[in-house]
Formats: sequence, C-alpha cells, structure tokens
Amino acid sequence: MIRMVLVLAVGLVLEAAGVVLISKGQKEIQGVFRPELRAVWNLALEAATNRHLLMGVALEAGFFGCLLFLLSRADVSFVWPLTSLSLVVTTITAKWILDEKVSALRWGGVLLIVLGAGVVLFTEGQKRAREARSAPPPPQQSKAPR
Repeated sequence: MIRMVLVLAVGLVLEAAGVVLISKGQKEIQGVFRPELRAVWNLALEAATNRHLLMGVALEAGFFGCLLFLLSRADVSFVWPLTSLSLVVTTITAKWILDEKVSALRWGGVLLIVLGAGVVLFTEGQKRAREARSAPPPPQQSKAPR
C-alpha cells in the first residue's frame, strides 16, 4: 500500500506540473486559429517547438505511466477517484507558479475534492479489513517427529 501511495503522489505532482506547463505553453503560442491548412500547419509547428508544451506533455505521459501501474494493482473504483487529488495539487501549483487568483468558493470546491478522496481511502481500508476477516487462516505446519 505504501508503494501505491508513493506512486500516486509522484503521479499527482507530474500531472499538476504537466497541466501548468501546458497552460503556460498555450498562452505563449496565442495562435489565432483559422480553418486554413497553412494556419493549422503554422500553429502545429509552433506548438511542436514550444518547450513548455513539450515538457508538459512529457510530464503528462509520466502521470499516465503512474496511472497504469496503479490500475494494474488496485480497483478502478479506488484509483480513479484518488486521481482527482491532482485537481488539488494543480490548483495549488497554478496559484504558486502561474500566479492565478483562486477565489474562496473555488478553494471550497478543492476542499470537497479532498473530503471525497478521504471517503474513498476510508472505504478501501474497510474493504481490506473485511477481506482479512473473511480470509481462511493459513495452514498450520505440523512438526514431524524425528
């Protein structure tokens, strides 16, 4: 369980940093989209060479790797709600790095996300305790006489 929590924490940081960098890169491009092939091509080239966008996409790929690890070891109904904590980390990161203004109402929403993740963690603990109680005892090894 500790390994899963560590992988989740790393994944949340990767997700938050990736989203913030992608946002920063998108704001740097500020391309006006016109449905013309040349404009789309120019915008794609600009995006493909923007270091913030590229780093953000790489960090998002790292988050996806963490998610694959977690989903291979736990229930989707446990892992996926916990990934919502990335919204908390992302909000904090956006305030700190992008200097975004976050209203009290939005912080209230972030608090609700934290409470929801806490409920999910609590139910996982209950599930593990229930499974431990219902598991058959390990077989006793008898000592053979010498």
